[in-house]
Amino acid sequence: MSGIFGVVSAEDCTQTLFCGTDYHSHLGTEYAGLAVLGEDFSRQIHSIGQSQFKSKFYEDYKKMRGNKGIGVISAFDEQPIYLHSRFGPFCIVTNGLVENAQELVNELLNKGISFSEVSRDTVNMPELVAKLINQGQTLVEGIEKMFEAIEGSCSLLLLNNEGIYAARDKLGYTPLVVGRRGNDWAVTTETSAFPNIDFEVVKYLQPGEIVLLKEEGLADKKPGSGLAQVCTFLWIYTGFPASSYEGINVEVVRERSGRALARKDKDINIDLVSGVPDSGTGHALGYSAESGKPYRRPLVKYTPGYGRSYTPPSQEARDLIARMKLIPVREIIEGNRIVVCEDSIVRGTQLKNFTVKKLWEAAAREVHVRPACPPLMFPCRFNLSTRSIRELAARRAIHSLEGHELEDVSKYLNHHTQEYKRMVEWIARDLEVTTLRYQTVDDMVKAIGLPKERLCLYCWNGQCPLKGI
Repeated sequence: MSGIFGVVSAEDCTQTLFCGTDYHSHLGTEYAGLAVLGEDFSRQIHSIGQSQFKSKFYEDYKKMRGNKGIGVISAFDEQPIYLHSRFGPFCIVTNGLVENAQELVNELLNKGISFSEVSRDTVNMPELVAKLINQGQTLVEGIEKMFEAIEGSCSLLLLNNEGIYAARDKLGYTPLVVGRRGNDWAVTTETSAFPNIDFEVVKYLQPGEIVLLKEEGLADKKPGSGLAQVCTFLWIYTGFPASSYEGINVEVVRERSGRALARKDKDINIDLVSGVPDSGTGHALGYSAESGKPYRRPLVKYTPGYGRSYTPPSQEARDLIARMKLIPVREIIEGNRIVVCEDSIVRGTQLKNFTVKKLWEAAAREVHVRPACPPLMFPCRFNLSTRSIRELAARRAIHSLEGHELEDVSKYLNHHTQEYKRMVEWIARDLEVTTLRYQTVDDMVKAIGLPKERLCLYCWNGQCPLKGI
């Protein structure tokens, strides 16, 4: 997932743009970029694979001048992209994943349209989106046509002389929220970008909605569908604790999730509750409050320089971050029976090798792992995260139990079946933990508080949201 931010100001916007974009640093690890429009466009893109956004852009933003701009922390693509189009010049940033990208690229190539930007031997997604938009008779029509053409998801910010066009993807998978500060307007992926720069939430964009932020205010360009199916993982893992999506705060959801996990654990005796930092912390606080057992920190995250171990694209990078960022506190671990709340178990390798192993080596008496979501069964179709079934711990378990790769895994999706229980037991043995219990789909949905049909649960049930819409 990437994070995008844009601002239109009565005066120079660059400091606000710099700060607002920086508040999305937890969402991407590969590239970051800023584009500002004053008398002309100015644009900067840097790799942030081995550095932080602030250090790369601190001197850059001071040299940029303009009253409107967009920024991005990107999980994969170099952006913002600049395009001199039939509608005039514009810059664009995107968040999402176009599943049928190669098919669309081939169609455009056959029309004589060329591509100049390449990300790891594939066409740059923002450039593809920009050239799809350029097929419309107007920018709004072009965005609509792009939404119709793509499979997957794409929310975007488009900066031109009019202002900033903001469009939320048609499935509502990725969020966009508009805020206001006096006469200044901003749009963000994460509402946590707003409080410290004095913006207040004005509206959460609906799926497929298009608005234009300009000096005169906010203009509606296309209403949304109201058919939201938001990424559930935003609340469970991806989102920042201070952020809200659809008006529902992330930290509150995680605390409710932890309480639900604790209510299912009446049969175990423990000494303390912990969370794998940072995203497991809220779940652990909820578990502690419900169980009455103390929350403590047997594993402490060394924050500077170490981001999320889930988002980097290479296993080598993920393992290095996982190894280095958590430091065990033996004085808290030794001799204790510990519940470890985790946001999820994706591949399981980091949890086993760099979390559980550290607890055992520091002489934990018992280690009970409690993921805040069900076993992940299907690679995400709507954002850049897990890309292969073979990566998933649950699928490895099923393969081992069945002796081959199983196409129909429906009997493993229901937590009441013997197949499900055998799968969880296999994963527990593989992780070398005392017990393992996953959150159920129903408890996860209840913790969020939205109707089930408004959430994307594809990772867990393989059902494509709003197929054909």
